[in-house]
Amino acid sequence: MSRHSTIRRYALIIEKTDRRLYPSFKEVKDFLAQHGFEVSDRTIQRDIEQMRLNFGIEITYDRLNDGYYIDRDKTLHIDNFLRFLQIAQTAELLTESLQESRDTLKYIDFESQGELRGSELLKPLLSAIRNHREVVFLHENFMREQPKLHRVRPYLLKEYLNRWYLVSTTIDTNDCRIFGIDRISYLEITAQTFEPDPKLKPQELFRNTIGLTYSESEPQPVELSFTPLQGKYVKALPMHHSQEIIADSESELLIRMFINPNLEFRQRVMMLGDAVRVISPDWLVKEVKNALDAARQRYQ
Repeated sequence: MSRHSTIRRYALIIEKTDRRLYPSFKEVKDFLAQHGFEVSDRTIQRDIEQMRLNFGIEITYDRLNDGYYIDRDKTLHIDNFLRFLQIAQTAELLTESLQESRDTLKYIDFESQGELRGSELLKPLLSAIRNHREVVFLHENFMREQPKLHRVRPYLLKEYLNRWYLVSTTIDTNDCRIFGIDRISYLEITAQTFEPDPKLKPQELFRNTIGLTYSESEPQPVELSFTPLQGKYVKALPMHHSQEIIADSESELLIRMFINPNLEFRQRVMMLGDAVRVISPDWLVKEVKNALDAARQRYQ
């Protein structure tokens, strides 16, 4: 079978076992069949085993409930894996469609955000992260006139708004730094290795943030009120994993998140205009209000 078939089966198995409904093996097999995958028991067992070995996804049989479930306590980075499956499935579907017909591109419109620079650096940077190699590169900072030379220890590749970023630490001060990969040039993977800091968990830095500006302080409750129409979009595509609905009526959708409000979050709020209102905390209400007042002044 094609790689796309395998990826699709992975996604379906996870979908069926990640709801704490404890489906039996037969129910998992029937679920796959409903989506066009008539496969053997051995194939399903192999898929479950490969997801455990290759990606750390622990799909476990629960004797008490007589069914299967994803043990999230033993599974690392499942959200990243689900995102990977989405990207992989989309890429495979587009590839197959292009192979079937060269006219496919006439019927697909990609978002135009300029040239996607730096994608060729993802593979060597990922290799450097895995092998704990220091890297050297020039990076263009929009606050400076000239690119600056950096030597850093790479830890993580992070995606945000269709752009990739390198999360790293500096050699001299061990400070955490984030670099836009599209502004990196003359990348060199050095022979110098480093011992990763066990105290640094780069993915955890962003757990309580939206975007790239992180804070190590405790997250705080943020409440937003949306118009009923915008609320439908927010329910379909949550702004943050901590999002919870407080009230959902004909007049508004009220949600609460536990985050560290940063620049990117305030930009997201501002983009929604009059479809959203910040309820709390008070300092954030004032900050957004001042920004809206300043924007209005620019039109006078």
